[in-house]
Order: sequence, then structure tokens, then C-alpha cells
Amino acid sequence: MSPGSLALALAAAFTGAALYINLVEQPARMALDDSALLSEWRPSDHRGVALLAALALVAALCGFAMFFETHDVIWAIGSVFIMLSWPYTFFAIVPMNNRILALAAGEQASARALVQTWGLLQYGLTAIGVVACGIFLRAL
Repeated sequence: MSPGSLALALAAAFTGAALYINLVEQPARMALDDSALLSEWRPSDHRGVALLAALALVAALCGFAMFFETHDVIWAIGSVFIMLSWPYTFFAIVPMNNRILALAAGEQASARALVQTWGLLQYGLTAIGVVACGIFLRAL
């Protein structure tokens, strides 16, 4: 498998994982009571951040490898785009994560609104993945 095909596959895996969070995990989480919602969100968030960050990084590395091999700038654009998930996560999602993690035991009722907003921010990662897949697909 060429680095370009691998970049596309990893970007598609990133997109699929982000979409899974939006369409499966988040609705199931929101159906829970406030205490269970928060208990489920914490470990799920930590695993999800690690998975998405790793997929984005390896997809970008493969895309850059293809750029250096072919000198086709579209591969570099796709790589930069998938890596935009890192600053998006840092500046948009991490502040919300910190607000949710800082909730005291008595503030669990306000967790629902924060987790709901967090879920809306997750759609940004799905959009980044979709665009990166489109760019890598165009480069192929």
C-alpha cells in the first residue's frame, strides 16, 4: 500500500471515528442520567482524544511522505488539513473538556448542557476529516 493510500485510509478512519462519536456515542450518552453521563464521558473522552490525535498524525505523515515522493502539493494540503484537527481540538474542545472535568460532584446537573455543547463541537472534527478525505481522494 502506498503512503498516499494509507493517508486516505487513515483520514477515513479518523472521519469514521469522529462520526461514530457524533452519531452513536453522544446520543447514547445523552440518554443517561446526569451522574452516569458524566461517569461515561470522562474515560470515553480520554480514549477518543488519543485515538483521533494518533490517526490524524499518522495520516499527515503518510500524506507528507507522498508529497515528498511525488512533489504534488495536494498531498501537503491534505496533510495540513488533517493536522488542523490538533489546533481545533486544543482551542475549541479542550477548554470545554476542562470545564466538564472541573465540575464538582454537586454540579452534575449542569454537566448535561456542557456535554451537549461538547458534542456539537465534535462535529468540527468530523468536518475536518471529511474535507481531508476529499483532498486525499483528489490527490490519488
